[in-house]
Amino acid sequence: MMRVKRPWRLAAETVAVLIAVVVAFPLYWMLLSAFKPAGEVQSDEPRPWTLSPSLDSFQRVFEQQDFGRYFLNSLLVASAVVVASALIAFLAATAVTRFRFKFRTTLLIMFLTAQMVPIEALTIPMFFLMRDFNALNTLASLIIPHIAFSLPFAIWMLRGFVKAVPEALEEQAFIDGASRTRFLWQILFPLVFPGLVATSVFSFITTWNDFLFAKSFIISATENSTLPMALLVFFDTETPDWGGVMAASTIMTIPVLIFFIAVQRHLVSGLGGAMKD
Repeated sequence: MMRVKRPWRLAAETVAVLIAVVVAFPLYWMLLSAFKPAGEVQSDEPRPWTLSPSLDSFQRVFEQQDFGRYFLNSLLVASAVVVASALIAFLAATAVTRFRFKFRTTLLIMFLTAQMVPIEALTIPMFFLMRDFNALNTLASLIIPHIAFSLPFAIWMLRGFVKAVPEALEEQAFIDGASRTRFLWQILFPLVFPGLVATSVFSFITTWNDFLFAKSFIISATENSTLPMALLVFFDTETPDWGGVMAASTIMTIPVLIFFIAVQRHLVSGLGGAMKD
């Protein structure tokens, strides 16, 4: 006998599908515009389909000078931020959770406060700081700020995972002869790894899509530019190449999708653990 869905459940599923369609439509339009011929992209009557897909936009993107270098720069910056912020956040979260020290609560509140400060408000001070350290026009001027802005959220999130590990497990490890370093990396690190993956996803996306810092800190050394800066090549005050913009944006999206697919299993368990905590 077929079970009839309850009205509220059917309504909830309908709303979820509608929200998914609304969220996915910009991605669909980006991909469609990337494959449309130039005439259809610039047409006064846009249509949500094309009968003559073309790779001309992608060809123009790959023909741009130094596009491959921009891609490698973005990959290097994002990878450095993900690895460094994950390791630092793991050690910091362990410290503020396992150790009792003066001003510990104040330090946690400072982490939360730093997360609330808009990045735009700190761009100019960060610019002068990078200038004083002679780091402008280098990839370090992109890596260091992103690590700093990724840490507050990562530490707060990982703190819950570290706290969920029973202290009795640590005591048992010490009784069995394990040092603190061995417990930290061989026992605690694997247990909080899903949380590290979840925080790394946010760090990767923020760094990969960054335009503000790339525009502010890479002024003249175009060889150190990242992919978001490559989009400026296709903008013209009179006739912007929207096909090229959409093709380049599609290429930028592929590494993010690959990263999501690679860490999907750990990401789901990590977010679930964060919500449970």
